[in-house]
Amino acid sequence: MKIKEADKIIISLSKPDKMPGYAYGLPAWECKTGAKLAKVPGSVCAGCYAMKGNYTRFPEIKRAQYRRLAAIRHPLWVRAMTAKIKSYAVSKHKYFRWHDSGDIQSMQHLENIFRICRATPDTKHWIPTREAQFLKRLKLKQVPRNLVIRMSSHMVDQGPVTFWPWTSTVVSDKNKKTCPAPEQENQCKDCRTCWDREVPTVAYGKH
Repeated sequence: MKIKEADKIIISLSKPDKMPGYAYGLPAWECKTGAKLAKVPGSVCAGCYAMKGNYTRFPEIKRAQYRRLAAIRHPLWVRAMTAKIKSYAVSKHKYFRWHDSGDIQSMQHLENIFRICRATPDTKHWIPTREAQFLKRLKLKQVPRNLVIRMSSHMVDQGPVTFWPWTSTVVSDKNKKTCPAPEQENQCKDCRTCWDREVPTVAYGKH
């Protein structure tokens, strides 16, 4: 598939400033779990960054997210995303983040992401998620080797979940965080911990 054709289907990719590669953002308002947690004080989603700031200041950003949400149901979405990610892998962007905003929408959505990951073996993929309902229906062998799905704990200072091997937490004690971004201009720079299967838990500092 030609990239121009792919772009018409997937709408666009996002390029988070802190990340070493591209991402695919969906509207946080449509998170199955996160949208509920956003209303819970003390949760990691309370004051969600993807529900304020530029995400609401510029209407075109929100419109693009909803267009991407519709796009994931396109019959050629898997082919289009594969073509687009492969084109960036050629230009040395070897790391991809799923959902710099938003989350997994369904088992079919997740299975389609798996298909894309298998079709782009030269790219390392990472999905942060709060959708335990989908992960609990998986067997680990179903997860492509170039993908890390990190199950995020729901509350600040809550320990990592125990049912999944790759997790993330948010901590209020700066001495307990493991993400180095705040000390390096809020960027990943050389760190690729989130994509590393050998790291069971990543602890992010509370914003």
